[in-house]
Order: sequence, then structure tokens, then C-alpha cells
Amino acid sequence: MMKRSTDRVKAAADRAGLEIEIRRMGESTRTAKEAAEQCGCEVAQIVKSLVFQGADSAALFLFLVSGDKSLDLAKAAALTGEKLERADPRHVREETGFAIGGVAPIGHKIAVPCFADQSLLRFDVVWAAAGAHDAVFSARPDDLFRAANATAADIAA
Repeated sequence: MMKRSTDRVKAAADRAGLEIEIRRMGESTRTAKEAAEQCGCEVAQIVKSLVFQGADSAALFLFLVSGDKSLDLAKAAALTGEKLERADPRHVREETGFAIGGVAPIGHKIAVPCFADQSLLRFDVVWAAAGAHDAVFSARPDDLFRAANATAADIAA
């Protein structure tokens, strides 16, 4: 199952013209701190892929947030037009094809509206999950936003 998830990420990157190399770290990269240690970068350079669902619609929304920040739910809700709640892990897996802890910014089974923390643009390189608990890839933030069809916004608390 994990192989197919990382394959979907690689295929999505290729379709978007984003050159990536998926690295399997051998140890968990589920948290921003773990990922930063594995990648040898600042925690802030880790892209957290946070999935929330609309309280009324149950539609999924993806928020890409810097590892040193948290999502401001009020700002996020203003962008989506509805109150947000944590997405059910089973719902996330069924709709995106990724398990929580390995949700990638690209390669979802369905199109998920995506918003990206503009503070990530302060880095030359950021690291994101690649579809498995120990898989990551690096990219320039603007290239990643483009590949994820993400709207850059002020969404951090």
C-alpha cells in the first residue's frame, strides 16, 4: 500500500513538472520535529499537510503549514467559506489515499482544495511528506505550491 502512495506522489510531481526525489528515511517523519531531524533542516522548513473537513459539507481541505507554526482555524474557515473540523482519519484515507502522518501535498486520489502558508516562501527549500510515514521530498516552495495547485495565504496562527 505504501509503495502505491509514494508512486502516486512521484507521478503527480512528474505531471506538474516538479522534479523530486522521494527519500525513505527509515525512521518516522510523522511529526515536524522528527522530519526535520531526518532531513537535516529547520523545523520551519517542514511542510505540515493538515487535512480538515467542512463542518456542513464534509468536504476535505488541505492546508500546507510551516513546521514551526500552527493553522489558524478562523483564517482557514474564512478561505473555505465554512466552519472546519478535524477530518476523520478513515475519511482522509478513503478520499486522498494517504494515512494521517503521510499525507502528501500532491498525489491525492481526488482533487482537494489546497491553501499554503505564505511564510513557507521564506525558504529556498522545504520538505514535505511523500505518501508514507517515513517518506519525504524536497522542493522550492513556489514550485510545490504550483504543483499542489495551492493558494498562498496567511493561514498561520
